[in-house]
This record gives sequence, structure tokens and C-alpha cells, in this order.
Amino acid sequence: MKQIVPALSLILCLVLSPAAAFAQAEPAATPPALTEEEAAIVARVEANFGDSIAFLEEVVNINSGTMNHEGVRAVGHAFAGPFEALGFKVKWIEQDKVNRAGHFEAVKKGDQGAKLLLIGHLDTVFAKDGDFLEWSRDGDVAKGPGVVDMKGGDIVLLYALKALDDLDLLDGAGVTVLMTGDEEMSGKPIDISRKDLIKAAKRVDVALNFEGGAEGEVVTSRRGASGWTLTTTGVRAHSSRIFSEEVGAGAIFEMGRILNDIYEALAEEEYLTFNPGVVVGGTDVKYDKEATRGSAFGKTNVVAQKVVVDGGLRFISEEQKEAAREKMREIAAEHLPETGAEFAFEDSYPAMSPTDGNMALLALVSDVSEDLGQGPLKGNDPSKRGAADISFAAPHAPASMDGLGPEGGAGHTPDEWLDIPSVKAATARAALIIYRLTREDAPSFE
Repeated sequence: MKQIVPALSLILCLVLSPAAAFAQAEPAATPPALTEEEAAIVARVEANFGDSIAFLEEVVNINSGTMNHEGVRAVGHAFAGPFEALGFKVKWIEQDKVNRAGHFEAVKKGDQGAKLLLIGHLDTVFAKDGDFLEWSRDGDVAKGPGVVDMKGGDIVLLYALKALDDLDLLDGAGVTVLMTGDEEMSGKPIDISRKDLIKAAKRVDVALNFEGGAEGEVVTSRRGASGWTLTTTGVRAHSSRIFSEEVGAGAIFEMGRILNDIYEALAEEEYLTFNPGVVVGGTDVKYDKEATRGSAFGKTNVVAQKVVVDGGLRFISEEQKEAAREKMREIAAEHLPETGAEFAFEDSYPAMSPTDGNMALLALVSDVSEDLGQGPLKGNDPSKRGAADISFAAPHAPASMDGLGPEGGAGHTPDEWLDIPSVKAATARAALIIYRLTREDAPSFE
């Protein structure tokens, strides 16, 4: 593995004369809002930038599709040495019980300032036998599986910490790093696969996730996601008797009524979406929920006996989720003649709700961005972001944020790309965020 720790003589030079080192590594004028120590941190980010991109290329070229357990473990192993070099205690958390490779954890104990949880993930959506397997570069643009989602973010996280460690500025800081191995396809049940992430979040003051960023924006809220299944039943009979007192409306009419009534009741509610994704109905119905695939047999002259609908619900808070579920149950209970209906709900990702703590953290992060000359930052529109691992941490940490990684696009496709200079900018920003949060005078988010 590439050695990412610079020569001791270089470290001594930069520690003894950080201002001079900054002038050597970054010819541009120091942003006036930065202290001498912060300018030295930015200089270390600049000095380490080439190594960071080389290491990113190395880990992108290790296939780590979620179900390629060997590859996911190999990426975790690649990160172990660099974190140990920074003084972190590392371990691998096996996830055999949920048929996943496991998670990487690195811990540095300390009590100075805020305790931090830094989140990444090792896996990608690209299978081992796919066609999109290697890093490529054209000028300032790199392409490769997971280059921005989210191995680029993992590199930002690591090299931000490295810049601080180079100057002995991690001393006393309490930092936990957790990179999951199944973010793209979480192991079930969730209470097992996310147990360690939730446990870590309960011990910290601030949780930061390094998913890909966007210009001028960070993520202060994300909608949660949950599943639901609706099963309706009717009386099987010759179609000539449909709507009669004995036969009633049949399962398909009942399903249509329920879905339409829910649309009428919930479609206009802000940040709430209700989507039926699969419908299977008829006389003989089979549905495999795990595979989201089914089959049905029916005839135009037979009243449908059963319908299964599989769908998803997205929400901005647990209160909104529960209110929506209750309304769905109420509507299902009204029943057309001689029909039955039942909802089953499945929790998946909780919401990362907007909180006062998140807004206070946004103010600090935006100040860092402005002090670096990168401009102010605003919070995101949660309707435009999907669920992520930060959602499991956010309910337990007083303040949380996502979108702190580099910029790129076309995630989850063979055109996934990364803006290489944004890695440097994101790393400098992350390093100063961590620095300011782990000083003795760091703000409280309680």
C-alpha cells in the first residue's frame, strides 16, 4: 500500500515554521480570516494532495460492490494502516448475521472540545462482474466506481485528519470514524446492521458524513424512508355477479379506492411522498417482497380475489411518518362491500430532521467556508436528497451534517465522475471544521 505519511524532516519543518511552510506550499495569499495555525493546516492539505489522489485511485481500483464481501474488506484493510499511523485504534466489525462484509471503525479517545463521529462507506453499487471497474482521469476529472459515492469522501475524511495530525493538532481530540460496508444495500434487519453506527452516535456531540457535496450547499436534513405493503382481498366469483350484495366490489376495486384516497389525502403534504411501486393482482397471486417480483393469474370474467401492492414512504420526521401511517390505516379500514384490506409497515432509514443544533453547526461550517474564500453555505432542500447513513446517527447526536465530500456527479452509473480540485477544497474545509470543533472553546450544540 502507498505510504501516505510524509518524511519526518518535512513534518518537523512544518511544525517549527507553519507560516513559512504555508508560503512554500500555497503561493496564493493566506485568507485574512485564518489564524497562523489554520493557515498551516491548509498548507498540509496542499502538501498531501498528490498522495491523497494517488490513494483514492488505489481504493477506487478495488471493486467493493456491496455483495463483494472480499472487496469491501480489502478497502477497509487499505484504510487501516493510514488510520493507525494517525494514532487511531482500528477494528473490523463483522456483519455475517446480515450477510454483509462488515464495517471499519477507527477511534481516537479524547475530551477536548466536541466529540466527533465521522461517517463514510466502503461499498459501491458496482458489482464485481460489471463493466465499470477502473479509475480513469482526464485533466481535472476522474471517473471510476465509487469515485464520488463515496470513496472520494472517505479520502477527504482521512486527509483532513492527517493534516491535523501532521501538526500535532489532534492531541486531546475525541474522534470516532465509522465507514460502513453496506450503505448502498443495507443488511437486514437494520437494528443489527446499524447497531454500531447508532451506538457510536450516542457517544458524540457532532456527527459529520462525507457523501458528495454540492457547490454552496451542505446537507442539514434528509427525509427518512420506510416500506409498506398493502394486501386487499375480495370474494372470488363470476364477474356477472360483481357489485352484488353477496360478491361486492372485488380486491382490485378496493386497492384502487385505497390508493386514490391516500393520494387525495396526502399528496399535498410538504416533504411527504407515498409511492406504490409494484402491483400484483388477480385470482392467484404470488409476490416475493425480497426480490420485488411477483406473478398473477386471473380472468376477465372472474372477480379478483387478491391484490398485493408494495411501496415506499418518505418523510421529514418520525411524527410525519406516524401520522401518515395512521391516515393510511384509517383509509384502508373503510372497505368497499365484501372486501378486506391490511397494511404492513417496515422501517428502514429514519429522518434526519432539521434541528436547532444542525443550524448552529451550519453557521460554524459556513464561517469556515467563507474564511477559506470558498463562499457561504446554505442548508439543502430535503426533498432533493435521498436517505443515507447520517440518518441513523442524526437522531442521537445534538448536531449533524452531510454533503461534506468532494463534488462530482452521475452517481450509481458508469459515468460517475469526480471534480479532482474539489477534493482539496473539501479536505481543507473538513480539516478546519474538525479543528474548530475540537478546540477547548468549541461551541456546544445541546
